[in-house]
Amino acid sequence: MSPSAKYVQLDLNSPEFQQSWFELEADDAKRVRAALKKILKLTWQDVYKDKGLHWEKIQSIQPPTGVDALYTFRLSKSARAVGYRQGNFLRVLLVIADHDGAYGKK
Repeated sequence: MSPSAKYVQLDLNSPEFQQSWFELEADDAKRVRAALKKILKLTWQDVYKDKGLHWEKIQSIQPPTGVDALYTFRLSKSARAVGYRQGNFLRVLLVIADHDGAYGKK
């Protein structure tokens, strides 16, 4: 195992993620970037336990084929992301400025 393999790796290539990130206000985008940089320094166990990220499974949205579950996690006071774990990668699908929007319809 390479030294960096123990840390979370990010996949930010989702077009929906990129579009939603670019639509954030400059201050929010800066905070999201800082949170993503923080995640790169964490192991998966750290991600699961981190109180600031508040990693939780989304029950109200069916995951895409081949994905066990979708999760939401906090990137700033006003933004959450939706993504999933695939091996050592965190595949980020979307960033949502409204916290409640990350959970789908209730």
